Amino acid sequence: MTSTTLDLAALQRRTVRVLIAGQILGGLGIGATLSIGSVLAAEVSGSEAWAGSAATLSTLGAAAVAIPLGRLTRRHGRRVSLALGTGIALLGAIVTVAAAAIAFFPLMLLGFAMLGSGAAVGLQSRFAATDVADPRHRGRDLSIVVWSATVGSVVGPNLFGPGEVIATWLRMPPLTGSFVIAVIAQLAAVCVYAFALKPDPYLVSQALAAEAPATDEAQPTADSASERAAGVMHNRTMVIVTIGILGLSHATMIAVMSMTPVHLVHHGTSLAGVGLTLSLHIAGMFALSPVFGWLSDTYGRYRVILLGQAMFAISLVIVALGEQSMALVTVGLIFLGLGWSASTVSASALLGDLVTGAARPIIQGRSDLVMNLAGAVGGAAAGPALALVGYPGLAASAGVLVAAVVVAVVTVGRPSSRTRTA
Repeated sequence: MTSTTLDLAALQRRTVRVLIAGQILGGLGIGATLSIGSVLAAEVSGSEAWAGSAATLSTLGAAAVAIPLGRLTRRHGRRVSLALGTGIALLGAIVTVAAAAIAFFPLMLLGFAMLGSGAAVGLQSRFAATDVADPRHRGRDLSIVVWSATVGSVVGPNLFGPGEVIATWLRMPPLTGSFVIAVIAQLAAVCVYAFALKPDPYLVSQALAAEAPATDEAQPTADSASERAAGVMHNRTMVIVTIGILGLSHATMIAVMSMTPVHLVHHGTSLAGVGLTLSLHIAGMFALSPVFGWLSDTYGRYRVILLGQAMFAISLVIVALGEQSMALVTVGLIFLGLGWSASTVSASALLGDLVTGAARPIIQGRSDLVMNLAGAVGGAAAGPALALVGYPGLAASAGVLVAAVVVAVVTVGRPSSRTRTA
């Protein structure tokens, strides 16, 4: 397969469309389950101390499959890895319902971990959008796929009511009806990835890399085709810093978001109100991601990362000072989502700039591993922090992570430059 027999622009358009469909379905499954996970975990375990276990185990599950999915991509392409990862999440929804039915909390933890595979697929889908993308528009294409998760993720948390109707019809345990919706959505996503993601964008990129002649403009030295296909990592320090930015930004978001439902319920907010707050938060995470992608392509990755950290700071101040008000907490959660979006989109595009070839899915897998482990630590620490220092104290603790990212970018990065590949 060569560039003369394949229209790369058409392939990229098709790839983005397929990834959008998969993200919508996958986001619907995740939004319909993990948003109620903290409440379900507290109900089955009998202790609110376990409320953060849903977010923690799901992020640990995403971390556990990140590198295996990356290696599977390297061997068999995006189509196989994305379909398999979504299938694991589908089984996780079934396991969680079974655990609720028999009130066996350890089995529920396993179900939460398996559901995390869906989040890992969502993370890897954004990288799949860059495999054959024009480097000048890498941030834009990546952000469009991130944006597509808005539909499912925003609708998902509002399926609590219909889910409970389904649970009543099927005589399922309370709070588990949404998982039926998740199973259907994830099954559809498996079919989309398995049958529609052809030709596989990653395999195409590897074939073209092996065929492309080395030029002085593309490579300072005459590399062999096999070396170009194997990939290059430019500026190891910045790769490490970028992965750290992704991890700390995700930890900030998870720590505050995962405890917000518990905080709101304690203050008398209904489940419908909690669902609305989480929906608006998720809208903040995804709805403006194309804007942040365009900004990162136009004005530079580092500047948009700093913009994201500024939004994080605004969010933490609002939720700390307005903890008694559902409206202010909701506004704070919107800014929390916007900060995550700006930071994650720009840092992910930066990672795509820094790593090429077959090295890309491995480094991306490691990035997702760090990102999810950081999120797991953030979710696990958020529960005790909420109990010990309250919601404002939790926000202040998250502010330390924001400060760390700002220091890293200002110290190691070059905020005034535009980082792109040639």
